[in-house]
Amino acid sequence: MIALVRVIVVALFAIVMFIFGCAYCLLSPRNPKHVFTFGRLFAAMAPIFGIKLVFRVPEDVYQRGQAIYIANHQSNWDMFTVSKAVTPNVVTVGKKSLAWLPLFGQLYWLSGNILIDRANKAKAKGTIDQVVKSIKNSKVSVWMFPEGTRSRGRGLLPFKTGAFHAAISAGVPVAPIVCSSTDKLKLNRWNNGHVIVEILPMISTEGYGKENVRQLASQCHDLMKDKLAELDAEVQELNKR
Repeated sequence: MIALVRVIVVALFAIVMFIFGCAYCLLSPRNPKHVFTFGRLFAAMAPIFGIKLVFRVPEDVYQRGQAIYIANHQSNWDMFTVSKAVTPNVVTVGKKSLAWLPLFGQLYWLSGNILIDRANKAKAKGTIDQVVKSIKNSKVSVWMFPEGTRSRGRGLLPFKTGAFHAAISAGVPVAPIVCSSTDKLKLNRWNNGHVIVEILPMISTEGYGKENVRQLASQCHDLMKDKLAELDAEVQELNKR
């Protein structure tokens, strides 16, 4: 019963938000400010699912320059948890098929996000070039999921190198974001406990070249894996109280 009520409430909220959101975005199509606005709106829905969302950021998070933001990618719960970490002037990179999702896909594109064809390596490389060009020719930062797919409870998956190629080529730091594990969340559970989302200090790419891409990816993976374990342990303690 709880699940049904939640699905109805969220569906109604989402339909209204998607319709009015698309209309709002048409006033300034592809403007990156929309990603921040809708990221916060989605995160505001977390309490509906019984999620106590804890958000931690460095003091300079809103004064930072451009960066490549990377986050762990777990499941559809990301829409209501890690979306809280979207900062102003950040656009995300998603798979091209998202554009075909009714209402959400249109809002995703109109918000200024970048779509990538992962099945086509040539186009994927072109997208990395597009990311670099966007950073160099504007004030935007770009958010990417280096795992390339949802982990679905399998921990932090190996990283693909596209995000790190982009960071080194654009000459910007990497900003890791970690969300505690969400694979135990249940739609039909009244209290889903705590989820912690944390933006970590930036990792400089100064002095890095193409030969350092895998080194940078490995450094970020190790850092995020350790942080994920730390956050999961903290969530366990919080949920016992």
